Amino acid sequence: MKIAIIGINHNETPIEIREKFSFTESLKIDAGNYLLDRSVEEVVIVATCNRSEIYIASEDIEQGIKDTVKLYKEFFKVENTEDYILIKQDRDAVIHSYMVAAGLDSAILGEDQILGQIRDAMMSAMELNFSKKVLNRLFMEMLREGKKIRSEIKISEVPISSSYIGISLIKEKLGTLSGKKALVIGAGEMSKLAITYLEEENLDELYLTNRTHSRVKEIFKDYPSLIPVEYENRYEILKNVDILISATGAPHIIIEKDKVDIINRNLCILDLALPRDIQAGVEDNEYITLYHLDDLNQVSQENQEKREELSEEALRIIKDDVEEFLIWLETIKVDPILESLNIRCNEIKDNRMDYIRRKLKLNKREEKVIEKMLMSALKGIIREPIKTLKTVEEDNIGDYIETVNNLFKL
Repeated sequence: MKIAIIGINHNETPIEIREKFSFTESLKIDAGNYLLDRSVEEVVIVATCNRSEIYIASEDIEQGIKDTVKLYKEFFKVENTEDYILIKQDRDAVIHSYMVAAGLDSAILGEDQILGQIRDAMMSAMELNFSKKVLNRLFMEMLREGKKIRSEIKISEVPISSSYIGISLIKEKLGTLSGKKALVIGAGEMSKLAITYLEEENLDELYLTNRTHSRVKEIFKDYPSLIPVEYENRYEILKNVDILISATGAPHIIIEKDKVDIINRNLCILDLALPRDIQAGVEDNEYITLYHLDDLNQVSQENQEKREELSEEALRIIKDDVEEFLIWLETIKVDPILESLNIRCNEIKDNRMDYIRRKLKLNKREEKVIEKMLMSALKGIIREPIKTLKTVEEDNIGDYIETVNNLFKL
């Protein structure tokens, strides 16, 4: 089984193109079924505000890659799709996946949110039966690696979240956030992070709204100082606040340009969504300052030396762990023959026990003892062949499997 990652290169693809490759939940299901109906045997889709990647496992990985690239073309119909595609295979794919989990491939170095997003992607794929042994193991190792890197190289000490950097930009623009009023739109993890940071800034008023009002009520339990607002009233509140932070999962614009043209007081807007929540052109209003994800990416470039230093240190850790996963991936090729050997041992054991029972009068305890001794002896016979199978090089594995089949009549 081979592994590959096919996605949109977020480091080189501008935001106006990235937002066109946005996966909704229903689209993830359609995409997974599309690939499983073709050459792919396992699939997990990692879709975040800044990332669109499809992880696949297949015996015919080259065809799997072709089918996945074709999916991007057919599902999103973006001109010159190939120009934006990133493809990683085998060892490179595992290294990339560990780098993603460690937050070292994020626009914001070490971003913590990615671990939760990886976990959600894995759980969703497992529930839909899209992923099985190979990708389940890969994603569990990604989560482990992400936690390990953060612990060992202290990456969490670097400012990491898009919300944090965005709010820092607004604070720099306004001088202080103390006494200001803010509106947050959205009820996801990024919105919660923004609320957490804003609550530390001694705001005068902090409003929250979301299309689904029940989600607002859930967040209100953790942040009782919030002022809930009906979604339909967002424009009215917008006239009286200093800050707007929007981070929804909506596939369409939620703040339209013509609705904010009338604003005549200073307003800083932070758009953390992809696709963007805020219609392009709102910044034409002289009173409005707009920041979106690409602005945050520009800020992250100021930390490039630290990014490279941490990445090199993390890579030294990651490469050793990658080799362990690749060794495991090689050993699962012999899983079917190992299962057959175990089945053969049980058949022999059952056959001999039937013979012993006919010849000897044994109580239950004596039967159990003899059965264990017999199985232990049979396991001893196949132990060395199994060890050898697990260490055979890939080019010779077929010959070894055939030999074992013939020797043990499997």
